[in-house]
Amino acid sequence: MGKEYSVQEALKLAIKAEKDSMDFYVRAASVAKNERAKKVLELLASEEAAHVKHFFDHYKGTEFGDLQSFMASPVDTKNPTYMKLEKAISEEMGEQKAMELALQEEKACISQYTQLAAGVVDPMVKAIFERVVKETEGHFALIAAEYAHIMAMLNDSDVDTYVRE
Repeated sequence: MGKEYSVQEALKLAIKAEKDSMDFYVRAASVAKNERAKKVLELLASEEAAHVKHFFDHYKGTEFGDLQSFMASPVDTKNPTYMKLEKAISEEMGEQKAMELALQEEKACISQYTQLAAGVVDPMVKAIFERVVKETEGHFALIAAEYAHIMAMLNDSDVDTYVRE
């Protein structure tokens, strides 16, 4: 049986996850050489920042401080996906690897939030997780399309072959 989350616990999880994603996209965009990929990564960072604000507006906890301070807080360099990105950057693997990592992260988030939503009874908490799932699915689709462009794939069926397996 899954854990029953309170609204505040769900918001806290969502805030942390969205900030980590924002930091990932900001860093990936900062090293992207392909202008189109850079713009996609910057857009994703901006959307993640908006998600943080949305969740933060409803969060009653105090451990994050105020929104502005939290958004400016240092990156969680222990976050596994961020660590993989830094490794890829040091190995000069470029946008392709950043997009692959982003796809893996978004897919993992979809799975995690879907499982959490399935085990939640409180309709407000369930709605928080379901909203994150829907938004993350949109991010996944955007990243997959950009990955296909970077890889010079011809159509979405190729994305299925190379990305979604």
